[in-house]
Amino acid sequence: MIEVTNLVRRYGKHVAVDNANFKIEKGEIVGFLGPNGAGKSTTMNILTGYLSATEGIVKIDGQDILEYPTEIKRKIGYLPENPPLYMDMTVREYLSFAGEIKGIPATARKEKMNHVMETVGVQDVSKRLIKNLSKGYKQRVGLAQAMIADPNVLVLDEPTAGLDPKQILEIRALITELGKDRTIILSSHILPEVSAVCKRVLIINKGKIVADDSPENLAKHILGGSQIHLRLDASEAEVRSALDKVPSLKELEFRESQEAGTAETIVEAEGEKDIRRDISRALAAANIPILMMRSMDMSLEDIFLNLTTMEEK
Repeated sequence: MIEVTNLVRRYGKHVAVDNANFKIEKGEIVGFLGPNGAGKSTTMNILTGYLSATEGIVKIDGQDILEYPTEIKRKIGYLPENPPLYMDMTVREYLSFAGEIKGIPATARKEKMNHVMETVGVQDVSKRLIKNLSKGYKQRVGLAQAMIADPNVLVLDEPTAGLDPKQILEIRALITELGKDRTIILSSHILPEVSAVCKRVLIINKGKIVADDSPENLAKHILGGSQIHLRLDASEAEVRSALDKVPSLKELEFRESQEAGTAETIVEAEGEKDIRRDISRALAAANIPILMMRSMDMSLEDIFLNLTTMEEK
């Protein structure tokens, strides 16, 4: 659906985007992350047709954005961090105006408006002036204008900025629902939000794409393999004897146990192999009860800081 090849954007001598490459398929919700000044907003503006690239190719649904700008813009809905709302219009007037700008015929506009208002949950305020709405409703109206032409691609920049916790959960659920039949690029500084919605993340730093994978795989790559935290009802010697027989076990590190009479250890596998079943079988064979077993996951914040800091170094 979205294909970016060797994308470069320069401002004079400054390179804002440096040879970026990535693909996003239909039905994917991808988090697009980066520190301030990393080139994230520039890339998003190029994807939406607002800026042109210095070099490289951007294709949406197989069409080059430079060759078919009008057609492609009809396929994209864009919600900037500060939605472009006209405060003295009612919600219905504003969405009608947005639909007219996007070329929706007058005969189809009312049906489109009603559908999108129901989808984002603003029907009950459709006759109110936008300036009198809460921040949450204004954000929903901004999302409605992005969706009015039923786009195949949604580009959402900080969609939950300034919302309260209940509104954030509602917008998250809405984005997840919309992603079932659309391609969505979600940019946010609230990384737990990206973790909750996106199964894949792109991280850009100093204009370069430094990561493109699921948070789980990125964590495994940074940690150097799969790590499992175990608490076992046995001595360290008994645990070592049992687990030394597990194939693909790379390292066994014991820690001070938080529970008397138990052994606590971090087990690391070679590469990215999942050895939980092998560990369970080996411990069962040695008659060692497992009191706790959990993966040593990194949060998206840890991954983000690790990759961007490593790149800077």
